[in-house]
Amino acid sequence: MLLAGLARMEYRGYDSAGIATLGAGKLTITKAKGKVAALTQKVHASTDVIGIGHTRWATHGEPSERNAHPHVAGNIAIVHNGIIENYKELKDELARKGAVFVSETDSEVLAHLIKSHYKGDLAKSVQQALRQVTGTFGLAVISADEPGKLVAARRGSPLLIGLSQTATFVASDPAALIGYVKDVIYVNDDELAVCKPGAADVFDFDLHPKAQARETLQMELEAIQKQGYDHFLLKEIMDQPASVEAVLRGRLLPDQGTSHLGGLNLSGDHIRAIERIVIIGCGTAYYAGLLGKYLIESLTHIPVDVEVASEFRYRDPVLSKNSVALIISQSGETADTLACVEELKRRGVHTLGLVNVVGSTIARTVDGGIYLHAGPEISVASTKAFTNQVVAQMLFALHVARQRDLSLADGKKVVTALERLPHDIAAALKTNTDVAVAAKKVSHFKNAIYLGRNTLFPIALEGALKLKEVSYVHAEAYAAGEVKHGPIALIDPDMLVVFLLGKGLLADKAHSNLQEIKARGGTVLMVTDTGAEDALHVATHSPWTSPLVMNVVLQLLAYHIAVACGRDVDQPRNLAKSVTVE
Repeated sequence: MLLAGLARMEYRGYDSAGIATLGAGKLTITKAKGKVAALTQKVHASTDVIGIGHTRWATHGEPSERNAHPHVAGNIAIVHNGIIENYKELKDELARKGAVFVSETDSEVLAHLIKSHYKGDLAKSVQQALRQVTGTFGLAVISADEPGKLVAARRGSPLLIGLSQTATFVASDPAALIGYVKDVIYVNDDELAVCKPGAADVFDFDLHPKAQARETLQMELEAIQKQGYDHFLLKEIMDQPASVEAVLRGRLLPDQGTSHLGGLNLSGDHIRAIERIVIIGCGTAYYAGLLGKYLIESLTHIPVDVEVASEFRYRDPVLSKNSVALIISQSGETADTLACVEELKRRGVHTLGLVNVVGSTIARTVDGGIYLHAGPEISVASTKAFTNQVVAQMLFALHVARQRDLSLADGKKVVTALERLPHDIAAALKTNTDVAVAAKKVSHFKNAIYLGRNTLFPIALEGALKLKEVSYVHAEAYAAGEVKHGPIALIDPDMLVVFLLGKGLLADKAHSNLQEIKARGGTVLMVTDTGAEDALHVATHSPWTSPLVMNVVLQLLAYHIAVACGRDVDQPRNLAKSVTVE
């Protein structure tokens, strides 16, 4: 069970892995550098009935067996997600008292800290240790001195408990629990749980009992399987017609030219009073927000600011009195984004979460929101979640615009475009063979520039990010009109230029930018919905959705270049799917 759970969570971290099991009053520890498969080769059959496991994304100390979890102090073993910010001070104090450390990690300090407080009550010793800790943690602790018990605690790092009649599971990701339990308890910040077979009691950090709200785990096993594809990334790219249908299902009102969104918790008066919209995200979610800005402003005529979460949380932003914030996160656990939610709520801004994971921290913290319904995304590089993040913003924009000044006729045009989007994406996915051929021809390039204008500029940014993430090719993106203001100095035959040429008012200007690149010897790979020659072609039917259709080709391009380069497509080096540390 431990190994299967770790394998399902390996997209969260794969530098090293380990398990600790407990039986006959003895801890058995097995660790391995690298992936869970390496750990599996080292694990022997056991009759132990309690255990903890961890797959690591390194923060303190290089990936190695000694830095792998679980960490042990005496008869106590722990696994820990998060960062202990004051670990150096704690480590020095514990060392003076005789503690001997074998790793470079902050997590081992926590194990010794718990041991230093242990006087026969594991829950009490964990509680006392955590009172000294500054930082974040999703924590599971076992002790050979209390073999029928597991203690878990959480602050700023996801944790849930799964319950069956005879067993209790603790995990940082729902995927680990599929097939074992249906009922789960989502542990909140500054809560501690004492788990025994088939039961769990939840307390605050003063050890006062807390009410337990059980929820149904809404995830099926086949959703986290490859289903015949070579990689999860390709499967998830191909999932997009269905995932877009899922986010649209029941939310479009064609006759009224609007969308039905029951979870916004915004009155009509509040919507009509909105003066500014702030969009918060990291990485792909940030680029989804940049595209959302174009679409939302065009529909609603409300000013939109798009902010990188890690910057916004430390600024002193000027917020309009009637602002609304869209919080975009696939996992719903992104640490920097969650910190922004808390600051926005403190300032009285209505927060709306666009998240993909039901029960996630952001989903439970925001004032309202729109679930993305993209289904589990296992590959580290986000694809279908990005598409659904943009679609969700369009649904929001349509809902707001129709309650302000958008006409019925214009609303119907947007609804029609959204209804057709799954079919347009399905057609674009049929370019897969052509994209694979083109990718093989350009896979030798070490540098690439992606260019696009208007709504294709955010798509260029997202396309360059995908290439970086999965193929390790250095790639940058620019608004095509900016090339002459500096980047054109980089153009030569050794520079791959991925050029997005779209229909519309700026087509002629974009074509002029293209000629500037060709005149300087740049190697151009064009993606277009026009009749241009020597290009990868897609068919689009609306300016509202054409960027998402063209983006599918860039996703395929990044995938096939990564395959041609022999990369680990689903688990690229140094990256983690859910960034739950700052």
